[in-house]
This record gives sequence, structure tokens and C-alpha cells, in this order.
Amino acid sequence: MAGVETKEVASGEDGMRLDRWFKTHHPDLPHSRLEKLLRTGQVRVDGGRVKASTRLEAGQIVRVPPLPAAAPIAPKQALSKADRDFLASITLYEDDDLMVLNKPSGMAVQGGTKTTQHLDRLLEGLGDGPETRARLVHRLDRDTSGVLIVAKRRAVAAKLGRAFQTRSVRKIYWALVKGVPKPPQGKVEAALVKAAGPEGDRVRKARPGEQERAQSAVTYYAVVDRAGQAVSFVSLKPVTGRQHQLRAHMAIIGHPVLGDDKYHGDRDMPEGIDKRLHLHARRISFPHPSGEGVVDITAPLPDHMARSFAAFGFGEKAASDL
Repeated sequence: MAGVETKEVASGEDGMRLDRWFKTHHPDLPHSRLEKLLRTGQVRVDGGRVKASTRLEAGQIVRVPPLPAAAPIAPKQALSKADRDFLASITLYEDDDLMVLNKPSGMAVQGGTKTTQHLDRLLEGLGDGPETRARLVHRLDRDTSGVLIVAKRRAVAAKLGRAFQTRSVRKIYWALVKGVPKPPQGKVEAALVKAAGPEGDRVRKARPGEQERAQSAVTYYAVVDRAGQAVSFVSLKPVTGRQHQLRAHMAIIGHPVLGDDKYHGDRDMPEGIDKRLHLHARRISFPHPSGEGVVDITAPLPDHMARSFAAFGFGEKAASDL
């Protein structure tokens, strides 16, 4: 049994759930055992009690108590044919090092207390052990669709993580938002703080005096097309990657994403439009971790956004390079 350890949350782990962090650093620790350690206060972050769903911030200190040797874990169940077919259906690109998926809207990337069907579960079935298990390199919200990078090995994940840290990854999102932002192109630079509540996690603009716990966040936006003054088609380019950043930033400037139930974009929806989040990770490009070439992938729109584009008369070609 090892002694008490303290570990600092790395910059590449900023925003990671605590249970996910433990899965990365202590892959043999069963989730049930982690939950017991949390309930008894043996695991702490910056000295305070936390939950499995707590989002970590870079620089925080995690107290890891003595961990008994894990009981032998049964071999992971092989993926069913239906699971493999599903993964194949959403795979946009694959090579020996990585996969790029088109995550469906409504599917969680990670598990939780009430979430048993998620991408992480499927990826667990692809590897033979901690070093070769496929792992998510970044995240998308449950209701956000689009491009998502998966590393096939831990070493590849580390290289891609550094690419995100150094901002070598170019991400473009498409969204439909309420109203027409002015000016039509601009920059939103608003630090964010977490504001958990009974309706779930969300973030808000930091207030004076909250600088210590605020996370800097920067987003560039451009209006591609508009339907009168009611709805705009915007291209979004995040410089940072904070939780709910794009959704919060558009709400902060008065133009929430259509269908967003956390930031009031679902109020007074246009008639005939799906009451679902209209935010899509459209395109991602990054240096290949092998050092050879660039991966540049575009994801087709989900069905509900394609229907809305047609209803408002927005064309995809108008933003092909945005």
C-alpha cells in the first residue's frame, strides 16, 4: 500500500472531471472504490472535499490517499457488433495513431452517476491495456455535435495534449444564434467562473474580485448569414477551451445559441425549429503527432441543424472556409 501523495493538476488536464483524472493516473482503481474515498473525505482538492464530477483546474493539488492493491479486474467485454458498427458510422478519419469522430448531438463523451452510455465506454473496448487504450484528447458537451479527436495510445494522447496546450489546434464551430451580433465580426474576451446550480453546471462572466478563480476565455466570431433580425448563422473560433465557453460567450453578448437550455437560447424558439442546441464542431486541423503533415477534418451537420439551415435559407458553401 502506497503512502499519501499530492499531485498537481497539469495544464493539459484543466477542466477534466476528477473521476476521469483518477482513471488516467490510477487506471486500476475501481470507480466504486474512488466513490468511497470521496465520501469519506480521503480524496481532496486544495484541501477541500470534492465529488467525482468536480471539474479540476490547472495548478490545483489533488490529495491521493494510500491506495490498496486493486483486486484483479475481469477482462473488459469486447465491443458488440452494434457498438463497432456505431463507431464505424461516426468515424471521419482513422490511422494507426488516432481517430476523428463526428460525435452525435445528445451523446455524452464521459460517464457519470446517471450516464451509462457514453463514448468513453466504447473506447475502453478498443485497447488491450492502459498504454494502448483509446482515449479522448478533448471534450464536447453532450448536446454539441461534431469533430472529436481520439488517441489510440497514451503516448499519442500526450503529444496531442501538448498541441492543444500550445494552441496548435485550429477549431471552427458553426452555430445558429438569436438576433444579429454587432459588429458582424468581433472578439469576445470574458473570463468565466463556474456557477453550479440545481439545473446543472454552467458558467458566467467573472465579477470584480473573482479574478483568482476566473478562467480567461477568448472567442472570435463572424456572422456568415442572417434571417432578418431573428437568427444568425455564425462561425466561432475559440482561442481557449473552457467549459461551455462558446455558449456562455454568445449569451454574454446577448445572442445565445438557438436551443441552448442552459443559457436561455431555448426561449421563444422560431416556429418549426427543433428545440435542440444548434452548436456544431465543424472543422478541426492539427499537426499529425507523427510529425508528418496536418490532419484537417470537417464534420457534416447533424440532422436537426441541417433542417434549420434549410428552413432559414442558409447555405453551407457560404462558410466553407470559415
